[in-house]
Amino acid sequence: MSKLFIVPTPIGNLKDMTFRAVEVLKDVDLILAEDTRTSGKLLKHYEINTQMQSHHMHNEHKMVDNLVQKLKSGIAIALISDAGTPAISDPGFLLTRACVENNIEVDCLPGATAFVPALVNSGLPNDKFVFEGFLPVKKGRQTRLKLLSEETRTIIFYESPHKLIKTLTHFCDYFGEERPVSVSRELTKLYEETVRGTAKEVMEHYTNKPPKGEIVIIVGGKPSKGN
Repeated sequence: MSKLFIVPTPIGNLKDMTFRAVEVLKDVDLILAEDTRTSGKLLKHYEINTQMQSHHMHNEHKMVDNLVQKLKSGIAIALISDAGTPAISDPGFLLTRACVENNIEVDCLPGATAFVPALVNSGLPNDKFVFEGFLPVKKGRQTRLKLLSEETRTIIFYESPHKLIKTLTHFCDYFGEERPVSVSRELTKLYEETVRGTAKEVMEHYTNKPPKGEIVIIVGGKPSKGN
C-alpha cells in the first residue's frame, strides 16, 4: 500500500533510534535521505539495506511531483533527515503537503527532535511556547526580533555555533540583558551541556568558551506587568 512514512532519526546517540523506525526503514521500498552519506552510516549500523535517494532543500521542489507519482503507483516511501524529525527546520513539509493534497496516507513516527529535551531541561516555563527555528540571517532579522521582544511565551531557536554570540548579543539588545536564556548543545552526545543564566551571562560564557556542535536556545518570554 502506498504510504509516506516520516521517520525521525537520532540527533546524536544512535541508541535513540526506535524499534519501529528500524522496522519501517527495512520494510519500505525507498528511503529519501537528506544526505545519503550521513544516513548511510545509520542504515549500516542497523543493517538496513533499503535503496536510498537524495532529498534535500536544493532539490525537494523538483522532486515532489515525481515522488507523488511513485507513491500513487503503490510503493511505500520513508523520509528521513540527517538528524531529528523531518520537516522541523529540515526538508519534509513540501512532500507531506503534496501527499495530503493527493489523498496519500502520511504516517509520522514519534521520535528524536532536538528542541523538546532542550525545552524541558531549560527550567523555563514549557506549558506554552513558540518554535522559531533559525532566525533570518539578514533581511527581516531586526523586524523579527522586535516582534519577538513582546512575546510572553517561552521561545525556541536553533542556531549554528559561529552565529551564537551574534544572536545572544541581539537578545541582549532586543529582549534585555536580564532575560533568562538556556543554551543546550550537542544533545545526547558525549559532550552534551546546557548553560543557563541571563542573556548577558550566557553571552559572556560563550564569548570566553567558543561553542561547538548543534545548538538549541530557549528564551524566557517577556514578563507580564506586575511580575
